[in-house]
Amino acid sequence: MADPEAGAGGSPEPREETLVEPARVNGSAAEATLSGTELAWRPTGPIRDGGGSRKLELESDVLGFQVEGRALKVATFARGEEARPPSPLGCGGGGGDRKRGEVVVEMESEDAAQRWGDAIRDRFATLGRPKRLLIIVNPYGGKRGARKIFQTEVLPLIEAAGIHYIMQETKHRLHAQEIARSLDLRKYDGVICVSGDGILVEVVNGLLQRNDWSTAIKVPLGIIPAGTGNGMVQALLHSSGEPFSMSNAVFAIIRGHKRALDVTSVVQGKTKFFSVMMLTWGLVADIDIESEKFRWMGSARIDFYSLLRVVNLRRYSGRILFVPAPGYEGIGDPVEHTTSCKSNEAGNTNEGDTSNVCNNETCTYSGPSVDEADLEWRSLNGPFVNAWISNIAFASEGVMIAPQAQFADGYLDAAIIKDCPRSVALRLLLGMKDGSYIESPYVEYFKVKALRIEPGLRVGSSTIGGIIDADGEVLARGDVTRSGDEPEHLMAYGAPIQLTVDQGLATIFSPR
Repeated sequence: MADPEAGAGGSPEPREETLVEPARVNGSAAEATLSGTELAWRPTGPIRDGGGSRKLELESDVLGFQVEGRALKVATFARGEEARPPSPLGCGGGGGDRKRGEVVVEMESEDAAQRWGDAIRDRFATLGRPKRLLIIVNPYGGKRGARKIFQTEVLPLIEAAGIHYIMQETKHRLHAQEIARSLDLRKYDGVICVSGDGILVEVVNGLLQRNDWSTAIKVPLGIIPAGTGNGMVQALLHSSGEPFSMSNAVFAIIRGHKRALDVTSVVQGKTKFFSVMMLTWGLVADIDIESEKFRWMGSARIDFYSLLRVVNLRRYSGRILFVPAPGYEGIGDPVEHTTSCKSNEAGNTNEGDTSNVCNNETCTYSGPSVDEADLEWRSLNGPFVNAWISNIAFASEGVMIAPQAQFADGYLDAAIIKDCPRSVALRLLLGMKDGSYIESPYVEYFKVKALRIEPGLRVGSSTIGGIIDADGEVLARGDVTRSGDEPEHLMAYGAPIQLTVDQGLATIFSPR
C-alpha cells in the first residue's frame, strides 16, 4: 500500500480545453471527446449490439482510471449499463442500481493516452475527492461482519478510485475515541467508520477532546453501514434520493461531497457527551438496550422485543423543558424560571468564551456558548411513553423517527409520545417506518433550540426508573439492571440532562 502522505502537494489548475481523438472504445472504432467533466464517444465504424453514442460524467459515474500504454482504463460505477446513453436533457441517464464496469479507451499513441490521463486527473482534482483516508473498522458491531464488509465491499471501490488508506480495527470500547483524540490529522482527508453509528459518535467525541478541536472537528467523517441500526447512512442516502446500499455509501465518500452536521452537547453538571444523532428515553430506549440479550436474532430482535414492550407498556413520570424553534412557541406551558444544568466552571472557562475548557494548558470543546437567561423555556409534563430527540430523520434503515429533521439547521426535532393505550402504542411503532406516527394526537412533534429532560420513575413504581440512551449507548439508567460486564454509566438517572445544539460544527461525507 502506498504511503498515505504521498501526493500531499497542491492540486494543479484544471485544463479546460476539449480533447477529441480517434480511438477504439471497448474494441470498437469511435471518436472520443473529453469536454469539461464529461467523457463521451460515438461510433465511427459498424455499430455492434448495444453500441451507439455514450457518455460518462466523471463526477457521478467514474471511480477512477489508469493509463497503461496506449490504453486509458476507466473504472465506472454507473446506473444501468457500464455507461449511460446521453439524455435529451443533457444530464445523464435515468435511475436504476449502480454497477461496476470498465471502459477501455485505446488511443493511437501512448502520448495521446498520457495526455488524456493528465487531463482527466486535472478534472478530478477540481472535484474535491479524498486522496488519503483513515478507515476505522469495528469488528464487534452488528453481526460482527465489519471485517468482511471492508474486504469485499469497501476495499475494491477504494482501490479502484486510487485512494490511499490506513485501516485500523477497534480493540475495545471507546477505542475509536482514543484513535481520534491522538490522530495526526495532517495525514488524512477524512476519517471513515466501517461500523454502526456508535463508532462515528466515538470519533466525534474524540475530536472534540483535542487541544485543536476547532480544526479537528472539521475533518470530514464518513460511515459505511456495518451495525444494527445504520441510521446515519440511511438518512444521508435518503436525503439525496439514493437507495440504501453498502456500495452507495462507499461511493458517497469517494465522490467527496460534504455537508455540515449539527453537534449536540448533552450535559449533566460537569459531565458532557457529544451527540450527532439522537437521544431516547422510555419505550424506544428500553427496546434498544434491553433487546441486546436477543442480539443473536440480528435486526429481528428489535421487532420481537417491541411487541413484548407494548404488551407490558411502561409509562414514565417526569418533565421535559425546551426552548422552541420559531413556529413552535404554542407547544407546552411557559416556564417562569430555570436553573442551568451546568455546574460552575468559572475556574476552567475562558472569560467570555464558554466553548473551551482549559486545564493544565489543555483546551477542549465544552459546548456552544448560550446565555440561558435570554432563553424562553416551555414545558411538557408526564407521564410519557417515549421521548425521542433527534438531529437526523432515521434511527435505522426502516425507522423514520423525525421526518422534518435537517442535518445542520441548528435545531433538534423532538417527538414526544404521551400516555396512550397499548393499541395506540403499537400503531405508533408501526407508523415509525415512514414517519407517519407524528400525525397522531398522542404525539407532540416540534423543533427546539435546547431541551432538558427531568426523568422520573416508572408509573406504578416507587424505585424503578428508565433508560436514557444516546446514539445507542446508555447515558443513564434508573432500572438497576446493569449487568456485571456493563461499564459505569456516564450520567445519573433522575438529575436533569440538557441538550444544546451547535449548528454545523462537524462535517460529514454525503452523496450530494
